[in-house]
Amino acid sequence: MSQARGPLLPTSRYTWLVGVAAVLVAGFLVIGSTRPAGPGAGGLEAGDEAPPFAVVLAGSDVVCDSGEDPCDANVAASGARDHGAAGSRPACEVRGPMVLNLCELTERGPLLLGLMATRDAGCVESFDVLSDLPRRHPGLQVAVVSIRGELDDLRDVVRDRRWSFPVGWDRDGVLASLYGVATCPYVVAARWRGRVEATLLGTFAPAALEREARRALAASRAAGWRP
Repeated sequence: MSQARGPLLPTSRYTWLVGVAAVLVAGFLVIGSTRPAGPGAGGLEAGDEAPPFAVVLAGSDVVCDSGEDPCDANVAASGARDHGAAGSRPACEVRGPMVLNLCELTERGPLLLGLMATRDAGCVESFDVLSDLPRRHPGLQVAVVSIRGELDDLRDVVRDRRWSFPVGWDRDGVLASLYGVATCPYVVAARWRGRVEATLLGTFAPAALEREARRALAASRAAGWRP
């Protein structure tokens, strides 16, 4: 959904790790200085600002048939002089019914953001527990982005698992480098307006998500947010 490419429309664990490593290498070689630099393989740290992005919303009817359509992620930072391949305008401005936008989510409230690969069944299954969190914690935002893979496969996952939270698709895999994704599952807990509270890497217990959700909510309220 990169604005540089056209107008906006709104396996195994080992294979996943190898694939992500390739994405990280490709990201640094091809993207270079045209997209924001990301963290290391440890992921985002507490106090970081979650990098903005706008990606295709899997639940929309958007069609992404080729590399020439506008379906690559937009990760252009606000205020940059030349967005280059990151997008023709800041990612925070790219919104609509076909878009999952990080800025829009964190403007509403604290966020638990998961990053995954559909080919890792164990990783996909771990996100089922996200569905209940917004019901227990009013105002908490929950979303997942699938890195690479096929959009139709992602839509099948969302339908089969009956996920009620928004799910985005990062076709070109740039979020792997921006967020330092080297394992699956990966969850960022961010307070209102996007400052990171914690990053959960690898297998985690539902209690860990609950704990980070409470921390993000408490930090958001302390900053003036109200559900």
